[in-house]
Amino acid sequence: MAGTVFKVVIPARYASSRLPGKPLLELAGRPMLQHVYERSLQSGASEVIVATDDQRIAEAALNFHATVCMTSPEHASGTERLAEVVETHGWADDDIIVNVQGDEPLVPAALIRQVADDLAGNEAAPVATLAFPVQSARERNDPNVVKVVLDRRGYALYFSRAAIPCHRDSPVMDNPAIALRHIGLYAYRAGFLKDYRQLEPSPLESIEKLEQLRVLWHGMRIHVGIATEMPGHGVDTREDLARVNELLTTGEKFTDVR
Repeated sequence: MAGTVFKVVIPARYASSRLPGKPLLELAGRPMLQHVYERSLQSGASEVIVATDDQRIAEAALNFHATVCMTSPEHASGTERLAEVVETHGWADDDIIVNVQGDEPLVPAALIRQVADDLAGNEAAPVATLAFPVQSARERNDPNVVKVVLDRRGYALYFSRAAIPCHRDSPVMDNPAIALRHIGLYAYRAGFLKDYRQLEPSPLESIEKLEQLRVLWHGMRIHVGIATEMPGHGVDTREDLARVNELLTTGEKFTDVR
């Protein structure tokens, strides 16, 4: 699916409990958001739009010549913000939209294209995402690392912060190839995003604090591709910020996964 046509929307908000103003924090001399925007452009997307409800983020994005869509401050998630962008721009139901988080400055452009290609190749799914093999028992047991279990066709059975699948007879990870870490890159069909806000939140979503469980709860499919390369390091803490700044400044290749 090398010819997949897709758009990228980067939802970016100023509020963050651990890192206020996170998209604007400087990494290697540029705002974090600019790194995300540039990697999104490198993916070959036909359009890249920054979606925000904050004028400070909008002004910063305009300074590096990004396209900006101002959205409501009432959205509970990035997916809801994407839905407003789809409605504002009047995109067709079969358009493919990739959600690239504004705190992923090391996201490989190849993975952005991969998730778009994956959705284009799986007509039965309104949503596609990516996963990567778990690298260690520590990672598998970390509740901050979301795991996913797939069926034989690559569709998600369940996402969890727990160590799934659980080996009944052994507390250790016996088959790392089966244990998959979810990567928070999503591709959506625009028609799905138009309907998304009408879906009631699910009890599982509330328990796990994982928005994608709403899709499964309502009986829809999420196709999960295995990432062709290791995902980049996201930024959630000051420690993450320092590590990513070091990687971007020195050009060191990212080799570890949280």
